[in-house]
Amino acid sequence: MTTLALHNATASEVAFPPTFRWGAATAAYQIEGAADEDGRTPSIWDTFSRTPGKVRNGDTGDIAADHYHCMREDVAIMAALGLTDYRFSVSWPRVQPGGRGPASQKGLDFYRALVDELLAKGIRPVLTLYHWDLPQELEDAGGWPQRDTAQRFADYTALVAEALGDRVHTWTTLNEPWCAAFLGYAEGVHAPGRTEPEAALRAAHHLNLAHGLAVDVLREQAHPSAEVSLTLNLAAVRPLSDSPTDTDAARRIDALANRIFLDPVFHGRYPQDLRADTAKLTDWSFVQDGDLPIISRPIDSLGINYYSPTMIAAGSHPLPSPWPAAQEHVRFVPAPGPRTAMDWPVDADGLHELLTRLRDELPDTPLLITENGAAYDDYADPTGAVHDPERITYLRSHLQAVHRAMAAGADVRGYFLWSLLDNFEWAYGYSKRFGIVHVDFATQRRTPKDSALWYADVVAQGRLPHD
Repeated sequence: MTTLALHNATASEVAFPPTFRWGAATAAYQIEGAADEDGRTPSIWDTFSRTPGKVRNGDTGDIAADHYHCMREDVAIMAALGLTDYRFSVSWPRVQPGGRGPASQKGLDFYRALVDELLAKGIRPVLTLYHWDLPQELEDAGGWPQRDTAQRFADYTALVAEALGDRVHTWTTLNEPWCAAFLGYAEGVHAPGRTEPEAALRAAHHLNLAHGLAVDVLREQAHPSAEVSLTLNLAAVRPLSDSPTDTDAARRIDALANRIFLDPVFHGRYPQDLRADTAKLTDWSFVQDGDLPIISRPIDSLGINYYSPTMIAAGSHPLPSPWPAAQEHVRFVPAPGPRTAMDWPVDADGLHELLTRLRDELPDTPLLITENGAAYDDYADPTGAVHDPERITYLRSHLQAVHRAMAAGADVRGYFLWSLLDNFEWAYGYSKRFGIVHVDFATQRRTPKDSALWYADVVAQGRLPHD
């Protein structure tokens, strides 16, 4: 369907192009389990989750949704839902134990089998190389603040590309590098749990460099028709008012949340205001000659993860903070309206804002919604059914926002719902459920929720059902 056709659709009809990609997304540590099987070594999340007080209820990803053993059942669920694409991540320490040296063939065999199963069901594999599970040995050597980690990532990329490069449709280098850098190294609420603001800035640069190095590897080793992408959790930043102090606070967060990745990847530079804002922390000497041309290698699409907007006012943020050199200038303001079980505001307009911004700033870059969804307090009723009307309302409003952005010229090619399965939700453990498929973690029984049935209907019809 062309943009004109989108414009001409009736007000009650929200229809998507026949080529629109409909998927769901997961991450290795959140669903696989099998934490010490077939040669897998610990990641930073194994270490972090086993550290008392770091994860709610002391939960770990040791078993998670046991996808390592339930993979074929899970792919059958995807096929039953009619998904055209499945976005998953590879566990680095499963395929390259310790983060150095040769690949583990048993580890690669799991992903070979997964990709083959997806292709047999007519589902395109969308592979993410890094979703936060850095091998612990590399963190022991300094982690992402160390430049060598970027080269280690390039070597790991080569191992995965050699094994799967002929069969994977879309390759995503990194998922949400902002979280890896700033939640992991500045605020310490994610693995590895460090609170070192300057190290977080170095980590952000080396993640950018790792992305660029991986793009080069994939161009050499993946199939020529394969799509190479990057996924960012860009913030829809809104100042509380149009006062100069509030707008400057929002500018600071936009630099640290968005432009620290967008500018080097798409324009080959770091923002001057970001460098000025962080001058007391670092002189940015970790950016070496030749880095930015590598980071800015052309990519085929940009993935966007969106859950809620960010409202900013002038003020101060208590330490520790994920916002180096901004905490003394910035106050986060709770947005009004309904909230999810994560206490995140529900505001689909923020997704529309992001997509139209990217339409204007990156007009030649196709976009994918690579994560969007919500956690609610789901439970199975006495009949075994899981009713989640709030999630359906959330998904409907956000797909409507995507459609409005497409009608306004945003080149959005697909939508990946987060998440296929209830899973290990990082520092929240198993207390938050994002899945459209309920998982009874005691029995590993899967039950599609009402939202899964609703989404299957959307995928089958290519449009939102009428209210």
